[in-house]
Amino acid sequence: MGSKQRTYTPEFREGAVRIVIETGRPIPEVAEELGVHSGTLHSWVSRWRRNGSASSDQPTEPAPGGRLREAERAELERLRRDAAEKNKRIRELEMELPNLVVKPPRQRVVRAGSTLRHGSSPTGR
Repeated sequence: MGSKQRTYTPEFREGAVRIVIETGRPIPEVAEELGVHSGTLHSWVSRWRRNGSASSDQPTEPAPGGRLREAERAELERLRRDAAEKNKRIRELEMELPNLVVKPPRQRVVRAGSTLRHGSSPTGR
């Protein structure tokens, strides 16, 4: 039984990786949507993170002057957005915390058949 090995263009690979990186969607979800095996897309994303390109095993040359490549900048922006959203949620939860700590009301225990008067104790003493 022969295997059908599909060939994807570099543009398709880069686009698929861009969807995962920029949207933060899970690889299996994007892979199913694009009709690609999730393991294949995972390897493209890993290669992109390692080398800066989904279609090359060779690292790309760093941008001149130590600047970020476009793909690195997109991932950095996504990570900063995620961090900001999480920090906002943490602040919201911290604001709710004092409202969640509730002390139960103080209750007096009254024995059956006894009558309490103001200033008296349940034992009658």
